[in-house]
Amino acid sequence: MDSIDLVLRITPLQAAQIVETEIVNGAFSAELVDKYYTYGNSGECYVLVFEKYFMRTSSRASLTVFITNISGVTRVHAVGSGGGQGTFLSFDWGAASSFAGNVAAALEQYQ
Repeated sequence: MDSIDLVLRITPLQAAQIVETEIVNGAFSAELVDKYYTYGNSGECYVLVFEKYFMRTSSRASLTVFITNISGVTRVHAVGSGGGQGTFLSFDWGAASSFAGNVAAALEQYQ
């Protein structure tokens, strides 16, 4: 499991749209499994869940992205997991790290 944390200069909605477009339609071509949005007096929260099949590990990896502005600034937390092979040794050859890193790359200019 690998994760990233970012602080952005754009709204949570803008960040969610950029991440979804880049991960689904970009070079990474993963599948959007689910998305959730809620808001209230304290701010907004988006949760995006992606999945991708990695041929090099013959397994699937997932990416969960949380985007909030509850603290007054837009924060992103992305966690890549899975992608491992075998019952006892789930070494993923960098699949989870690669998956989470795509979020950072997509939002780099907005940090």
